[in-house]
Amino acid sequence: MDTGWGTPDRTPPVVPGAARAAADHRARLAEALPGRTLVLAAGEAPVRSNDTAYDFRPDSDFFWLTGCPVENAVVVLRGADATLYLPPPAYPGDPAFWTDARYGELWVGAAPGLDDWARALGVPVRPLAELGELGLDPAGLDEETGRTLAELRMFKDAWEVGQLREAVDRTVEGFAAVIREIPAAVVGPGERWLQGTFDRYARAYGNGPGYATIVGGGRHAPTLHWVRCDGPVVPDELVLLDMGVETRSYYTADVTRTFPVSGTFSPVQRQVHDLVERAHRAGLAAVAPGRRFTDFHHAAMEVIAHGLADWGLLPVSVDEALSDTGQQHRRYLVCGIGHHLGLDVHDCARSTPEAYQDATMAPGMVLTVEPGLYFHAHDLTVPPELRGIGVRIEDDLLVTETGAEVLSGALPLGAGELEKWMASV
Repeated sequence: MDTGWGTPDRTPPVVPGAARAAADHRARLAEALPGRTLVLAAGEAPVRSNDTAYDFRPDSDFFWLTGCPVENAVVVLRGADATLYLPPPAYPGDPAFWTDARYGELWVGAAPGLDDWARALGVPVRPLAELGELGLDPAGLDEETGRTLAELRMFKDAWEVGQLREAVDRTVEGFAAVIREIPAAVVGPGERWLQGTFDRYARAYGNGPGYATIVGGGRHAPTLHWVRCDGPVVPDELVLLDMGVETRSYYTADVTRTFPVSGTFSPVQRQVHDLVERAHRAGLAAVAPGRRFTDFHHAAMEVIAHGLADWGLLPVSVDEALSDTGQQHRRYLVCGIGHHLGLDVHDCARSTPEAYQDATMAPGMVLTVEPGLYFHAHDLTVPPELRGIGVRIEDDLLVTETGAEVLSGALPLGAGELEKWMASV
């Protein structure tokens, strides 16, 4: 077992531009937290059962600072200078080559060595065992460091925007792949067939889905995070698709559309979709530099409240509903209208409210706008014809110097446009 082996291609799987971007990110962090020594870990794949683990994905902050996708890696930052500590692979001549199922190359395939990683990432790389000799503990980020990283990551550089464009473009293609499979889903496999279609596409053209793919058919569409996807897809109903491809650099899209399974909205389905569309367009129009982050939320909510009042579904006036002590319209739209987007689908979550919800939008921010209406099948406050209808529309936007660019604009938005698009694909 020790002899007779050639040398495989051990080129590290580093996304082009990731190492340079990571160096720039480290410089920004060093400027924000001068004189600090920081220790961050890539993390470890969680155990699924016994000796079987889920797929590994590096910690987002760790990857943002290193561009390194290696499990159990640790980076030590002294200012902008970084040293990576990696578990060395086991090559022929080392018994672990064939006895160690975790690091033996016979088990895991061609494995770059420490020198390979050092050349690819442009930083010193040392064996992980040496970290213990330094007395440094990657025990997790303190509150200040976690907050600082989250708030730095709100502003995407040109490389990050490029990764997000790729994620969105692949996601739009994934929507088309799913739409083509609706007839097959109707025949029997249902929601899970569509979920599997998108996840397969995301895995083939990226790292995988950026979050658990939501496919809500019919009465499942009003459930905000319907990831069980174990229901049918019925011709006379709607299907809500909330999906995002995560690129191999781990940046993800987050896009939602709601489609008529038959290819044509019924009058009541279109009534709901048209109201959500008006709210969505109001939200999109409120995204611009210098405006408060919550402006698009309030713009969309105002349209929703007026629409519900017109339908006789508000027990109070619109003004009272929109007040801080009212919010009666939120029964049918309990979630927020959008969030930051990047390495995490709900990006920058450790930020303070002052830097997030209470801040003003600025160039380089990437965010989502996603109003909806959710009339549960067992909600007795709505007329029977509305029960079981759920509609959400979500787009990804880049805040620019002069306004905002809808990155997901290639995907149709209006009901009529969606019908034509479904027919074309």
